[in-house]
Amino acid sequence: MLAEMRGLNEECGVFGVYGHRDAAQLAYYGLHSLQHRGQEGAGIVVSDQVGMKQTKGEGLVTEVFQEDTLEKLTGHAAIGHVRYSTAGGGGYVNVQPLFFQTQSESLALAHNGNLTNAMVLREQLERDGSIFQTTSDTEVLAHLIRKHNYLPFEDQIKQSLPYLEGAYAFVIMSEHQLIAVLDPLGMRPLSIGKIDGSWVVASETCAFDVIGAEYVREVKPGEMIIIDQDGLRSEFFAKQNERAICSMEYVYFARPDSNVDGFNIHSTRKMLGKQLAKEAFVDADVVTGVPDSSISAAIGFAETAQLPYELGLIKNRYVGRTFIKPSQELREKGVQMKLSPVRKIVEGKRVVMVDDSIVRGTTSRKIVQMLRDAGATEVHVRISSPPITNPCYYGIDTSSSGELIASSNSVEEIRQLIGADSLSYLSIDGMLEAIGRSSTMKNCGQCLACFTGNYPTEIHDNTIRPHDKENLVSAKS
Repeated sequence: MLAEMRGLNEECGVFGVYGHRDAAQLAYYGLHSLQHRGQEGAGIVVSDQVGMKQTKGEGLVTEVFQEDTLEKLTGHAAIGHVRYSTAGGGGYVNVQPLFFQTQSESLALAHNGNLTNAMVLREQLERDGSIFQTTSDTEVLAHLIRKHNYLPFEDQIKQSLPYLEGAYAFVIMSEHQLIAVLDPLGMRPLSIGKIDGSWVVASETCAFDVIGAEYVREVKPGEMIIIDQDGLRSEFFAKQNERAICSMEYVYFARPDSNVDGFNIHSTRKMLGKQLAKEAFVDADVVTGVPDSSISAAIGFAETAQLPYELGLIKNRYVGRTFIKPSQELREKGVQMKLSPVRKIVEGKRVVMVDDSIVRGTTSRKIVQMLRDAGATEVHVRISSPPITNPCYYGIDTSSSGELIASSNSVEEIRQLIGADSLSYLSIDGMLEAIGRSSTMKNCGQCLACFTGNYPTEIHDNTIRPHDKENLVSAKS
């Protein structure tokens, strides 16, 4: 994916396993399969029923964990995390799982999403004497849990969850239990699997395929899954609401081989491309997709438009990460390093470039120019999602409308800015139809806030950038 170039990044991926002798190794492979969800840090905590041990660090999974490291992580249960920093920022201290040792019972937790009332809760907890070790919103839950330490562990969690607002999929572990929870709107993906009689949970089903686990089902909105020596059981800590899963899971974030809320991601993206071709056909010679997340949509577009699909853009998969400040100039250099046009494919051709989204517009402009420099006579840009006009407060790093080119520019103005011969986005209704959602559902089964400004939960003032407050109020009214 080109997430690091576009400035559209998901917060993280979580993984958990209970009752397996190779728990740490399974967590390692599971996290490796979820690496696309976060490349800034990774960590694993294991439990052997007596105590817990942790290894974490900044970087990719393969950089943080070596063979000798994993050999030391012995235990029957493990939780793991890959991170892209949003709330709280980066740094080693914020790499998860967060791990807390006490005299009574240790606690480790990993989180995918973002708590929209984290600052409110943090202020209250600090007034009550809590001392925070990180700047991550995730730590709020740890302090809430410890406030109920007179209860059994699972009840500590169950009493704490109603205080939380926003999007969250948590995996939480003590010496004796592994617990997975999903927010009442199910805004993040979380699934349950089974391997060798042991239970596993993961942000995406692709992690089950990698370790050879059998998919069982998804965690339901407002559900708490408790796994211990007695097996797996389920409770609900909130009433079941109509789901509002993040639309960008289908468009961009999830791996093509994953299934989310019953929909295969590759097939769904093909349908998005097919619908896009129906809505915004253009006469051209060749269709190409921006690797990797747009390939499926480009194939669907080409099939419906009856145009040849070609690999007109190639991604260099062996460019290492850089630890330099991502200024706009360096972002554009990054595009040149990581993406190359195939001159013989696009030279002298009218090209349809299918992409999944436009965030700032800098990457799109550079790719359009690269195709022209390679000899394309026309470049028509087609986007397999609606314009992203509103910031996300649920775990994607677009927390200000000032970062979004579509928030202050029309489609025609964006076309001019990126230098395309034409530009069209998929409509919201078209996106829902392609995915297979019913328009009669309250939230159509998905969160559409980044497209519509209609947020499914309350957004607290101290979460909002000052110049976005007026837009948020008008969106609610």
